Amino acid sequence: MKREVKFSLVFRDMWQSAGKYQPRVDQLVKVAPAIIKMGCFDRVETNGGGFEQVNLLYGENPNKSVREWTKPFHEAGIQTHMLDRALNGLRMSPCPTDVRKLFYKVKKIQGTDITRIFCGLNDPRNVIPSIQYAHEGGMIAQASLCITYSPIHTVEYYVNLAKTFIDAGADEICLKDMAGIGRPVSLGEIVKGIKAYKEDIIIQYHSHAGPGFNMASILEVAEAGCDYIDTGMSPLSWGTGHADIIAVQEMLKDAGFKVKDINMEAYMEVRTMIQEMCDDFLGYYIPELNHLNNSLLVKPGLPGGMMGSLMTDLEDNLKSLNKWKVKNNQPELTTDQLLVKLFDEVAYVWPKVGYPCLVTPFSQYVKNLALMNVIQMEKGKARWSMIADNIWDMILGKSGQLPGPVAQELIDMAKAEGREFETNDPQSYYPDKLDEFRKEMQENGWELGEDDEELFELAMHPEQYRAYKSGKAKADFEKDLADRKAKKNAPKGDLPKSVKVSVNGATYEVNIAYGNEAPAATAAPAAAAAPAGEGVDVLAPLEGKFYLVKDNSETAKKVGDAVKAGDTLGYIEAMKTFNAIRADFDGVITGILANSGDSVEEDDPIFKIAK
Repeated sequence: MKREVKFSLVFRDMWQSAGKYQPRVDQLVKVAPAIIKMGCFDRVETNGGGFEQVNLLYGENPNKSVREWTKPFHEAGIQTHMLDRALNGLRMSPCPTDVRKLFYKVKKIQGTDITRIFCGLNDPRNVIPSIQYAHEGGMIAQASLCITYSPIHTVEYYVNLAKTFIDAGADEICLKDMAGIGRPVSLGEIVKGIKAYKEDIIIQYHSHAGPGFNMASILEVAEAGCDYIDTGMSPLSWGTGHADIIAVQEMLKDAGFKVKDINMEAYMEVRTMIQEMCDDFLGYYIPELNHLNNSLLVKPGLPGGMMGSLMTDLEDNLKSLNKWKVKNNQPELTTDQLLVKLFDEVAYVWPKVGYPCLVTPFSQYVKNLALMNVIQMEKGKARWSMIADNIWDMILGKSGQLPGPVAQELIDMAKAEGREFETNDPQSYYPDKLDEFRKEMQENGWELGEDDEELFELAMHPEQYRAYKSGKAKADFEKDLADRKAKKNAPKGDLPKSVKVSVNGATYEVNIAYGNEAPAATAAPAAAAAPAGEGVDVLAPLEGKFYLVKDNSETAKKVGDAVKAGDTLGYIEAMKTFNAIRADFDGVITGILANSGDSVEEDDPIFKIAK
């Protein structure tokens, strides 16, 4: 018999790859004993990445969730691991140094053993500090090679990258094949090269099923010396998710590897509970297409973890675009038509922005840029006519060194807009901030939390944490879920126009809109926007949530402020990026027509400016 290959259940990524949300803490605690009883897992991915942020989005405390969820696995001797975005911590945007350092201390104390550190640019300057901070916090540092397929990302490239991380102190290496487009033979060669450099280094392989390569890839990396394989399980395996543990275990057993048996009674118990979670509310955020494998994903290389939210977001983008097409007497697009256009544009855009690995946040940046191009071109406008600031940060090097060169047309655009390319250490742009967040918590009378964990949540997810504390996050979620349930379950022609939701003991009546209707009221009470004076309307450039600022470093515009053409007035947060609303001319703000955090539609008036 060959050596042993061990399994990890990527429970976090199973949900993130399927849809938008995750189970509540009571559901997680309920399913944990049955996962343990399955007997086949040495590791379970319990948290990290967007998994904790979405707790806040539906009004649940992620710190409580992580502590209770990891506890039963520790008691059973199963290691827990999480996903960690290096410079970005657990969010889309870069973190200050002091927030990154606090991150590992908090997560270790809460019960997470291993942190899987990755940077979508594979820039060692972003990964190596996290290796050090993880060790200081007492965690096992697993450094990732973000796998993609391009002329730049060769076997030699990845083996040399692994050597750099090992020399910097990485305890383990992960081949993070987040889109499942790594070619099986090449992946095997990468594992062989790493093991030749350090035979006893632990290697874990993570891949997604969508494009169709990953079962062959799992066998190749196992034959080459891989130690752990990430797997999923029904009803969230395959599709945009992961290979099912049953198929992987049988394949490796047949190949002569030592693998643990699966308690099938427990497997069915877990499967049933996952389905119950879907039926409860999570299934309303899982598009049907995400259950299917799709080799169209080979070309754009979009990651499975993003496809869950992408298909949900695409519904809104398509609705908004088709609303414009109807107004302009043009034929509407179907979801499939928009999806193919998007995939083709991703393939076009990706080399032009320097071949960043398509993983968070860069997969969202490239996808969003491609989608904005598609939408703008569908409206007869020019490609590249809407590029969000954080996408510019990637192009200009503020997030790290891009693997390949940037296209000359984008270089010319940057120069025309007065933007400069950067070569400094990305962390240098994001100074310490914890003292500012600590002051905010004291002013609000908020507890810092056990081991400063509440301070960490505010510092890591400022806008989401504030919405969680105010009750707005829960109200918005309850409204959206009620809307989805009503549309799916009510008989056609008999859809309810309102529903009552309860938040923190207060009851709100929420009006529900269908199709292109506008809701008559919002779910949470909000102060009325200031009455507008005379002036020209500034319209929302796309659908999303309106914010006056994107972080604490900015000062919000107010009525009476003078602005110049090109000045940033505020932002629309859509598809996980902040898109600037800019003044088209010099003038004075005479009205702010929406509240920060409000959902707005494309072409909604947001500001008034008097010339």
